[in-house]
Amino acid sequence: MNNTVEANSTQAQIISSSDLLRHWQGHRGLTRRVIEAFPEKDFFTFSVGGMRTFSQLASELLAIGAPAMKGIVNRQVEPYQEHTEELTTKAQFLDKWDEATEEINKYWAQLKPEDFNETFNLFGQYEFPIIQNILYFIDNEIHHRGQGYVYLRALGIEPPYFWER
Repeated sequence: MNNTVEANSTQAQIISSSDLLRHWQGHRGLTRRVIEAFPEKDFFTFSVGGMRTFSQLASELLAIGAPAMKGIVNRQVEPYQEHTEELTTKAQFLDKWDEATEEINKYWAQLKPEDFNETFNLFGQYEFPIIQNILYFIDNEIHHRGQGYVYLRALGIEPPYFWER
């Protein structure tokens, strides 16, 4: 008996599309709480060891999530563009975060199960199956949120529990 399942098969499923979105949005909600935990000034100025500020890291995450999902769904290869508008307050970042969350949900609803295994050249730089790009979005956010945790602890602030998603 052959237990091999081809990579592009949609028959074997480990996690549903809706569960993967819920997982990602759980991480996004946690990152939002990390943004909220920063004092206004430190969000824009504090860093450790030459790393970017958390506002700069959040700008990167905003430039990836919703724009990437739009590109994937529309199969439009657009270059990566960070800092398309200058956000100068935490409130602006939180508003943009919430807008991006809704956009991600909107575009996610347009994905079909067979789309996840299609190759897409994200931002004209990352030619991988769509599922690989989505997993990268999640991994990248976790990585940068970890930096935010270090910053908060260095500022004497208890970060949100990472398991409360």
